[in-house]
Amino acid sequence: MGKSLYDKVWEAHEVERMADGRSQLFIGVHLIHEVTSPQAFGMLKDRNLSVAYPGRTFATVDHIVPTHSQERPFLDPLAEEMIQALDENTVAHAIKYYGIGSGYQGIIHVVGPELGLTQPGTTVVCGDSHTATHGAFGAVAFGIGTSQVRDVLATQTLLLEKLKVRKIQLNGRLQPGVTAKDVALHVIGLLGAKGGQGFAYEYAGSVVEHMSMEERMTLCNMSIEGGARSGYCNPDAKTCAYLKDRKHSPKGLDFLKSQRHWLSWASDDDAIYADTVELDGNTIQPTVTWGVSPDQVVGVDGVIPASASDDVIDYMGLRKGARIKETKVDVAFIGSCTNGRLSDFESVAPLIRGQRVKAGVRALAVPGSEAVDRKAQETGIATIFKDAGFEWRKPGCSMCLAMNPDKLVGDELCASSSNRNFKGRQGSARGRTMLMSPLTVAASALRGHVSDPREVFGL
Repeated sequence: MGKSLYDKVWEAHEVERMADGRSQLFIGVHLIHEVTSPQAFGMLKDRNLSVAYPGRTFATVDHIVPTHSQERPFLDPLAEEMIQALDENTVAHAIKYYGIGSGYQGIIHVVGPELGLTQPGTTVVCGDSHTATHGAFGAVAFGIGTSQVRDVLATQTLLLEKLKVRKIQLNGRLQPGVTAKDVALHVIGLLGAKGGQGFAYEYAGSVVEHMSMEERMTLCNMSIEGGARSGYCNPDAKTCAYLKDRKHSPKGLDFLKSQRHWLSWASDDDAIYADTVELDGNTIQPTVTWGVSPDQVVGVDGVIPASASDDVIDYMGLRKGARIKETKVDVAFIGSCTNGRLSDFESVAPLIRGQRVKAGVRALAVPGSEAVDRKAQETGIATIFKDAGFEWRKPGCSMCLAMNPDKLVGDELCASSSNRNFKGRQGSARGRTMLMSPLTVAASALRGHVSDPREVFGL
């Protein structure tokens, strides 16, 4: 009987099976940042414990860093306290830390793949729900809580219940102007924000095969928004090509050997799944959220559904039956662990060249890492965004969440390439978020209302 990638990786990392059916799972790579690690290190100190395998833990700072100025000390005393704790704990436990100015600092789920830390066939965890991003490389990756961060630091293992696997077969080809973000929102809209509970999602089919690695990262990143604990794609030639010459990737003959090993983790043709869902990629259009849950979505040509809750409609300031394209935009944000990679900015830059953001729209472009920022500066991409009226910021999570100075004000409505749209997510109790792709954000920023990128850019 064939096995899925998830089954293979789980079995390879299972240290022991408990009497209650749970597994003690060895963790290959542990990623930490400044928000969920201070308490975990504090718990180690209270128990007089050290980090078991410091060479398997890697740190950066992302959530609380200001993106306008990153001079220390930070103006926010809590943010400064958090980064000081990370500074001190990584030194005390000999953990590799990619801090501000290292050339590699950034959002943990952008930095990990850039550095080659994320490789096929391993287990990856982080105290952040969007750790599923790393599944794009054929890893079993998932977010964990603070007490679990402590457990991994102390033992390099976790006690876990194995998930079921749902295969999401995406057939056909995407139309011009439709991106991985649209696919993710489309899937969540169909299966529901809780539809993946108890599952890992395996993304497969011709749509996934044609995606770049960074597009696959976007797709896997949003798995948690669909209720799944983890999401992954099978490794292939693109996976290996992406990892070649990365800082932590194998070199020389070791890389050639690793390629063969990496590809062997892919799901067998006769693998057994708990569930299979087949979708036609040709029918997906640019997709936008209209509510306060990521499954409250509609195609950009659609209307606010009549079934929408009155409470949600009132909060969002929308009208049932209204075209989504009639929605006025106050803020436009391109960035986050979902869409803050170089390819996201590369896809938008040529389309906005020579154009200007609509007067009255505040537009932010925030690179996901220092490496993305550096490349965007070198290639002129950052200049194109600035000339178009976007503020080009320094790397960080920025307006994805309200843990740094980049926040909505009052009831501003934000066209956002981030991943969550619940009430208050972007810093204002009355602020409103509409999730969409970077292309749709850019089109909406230029027009001043939610817009179809296919129409605005002639795609």
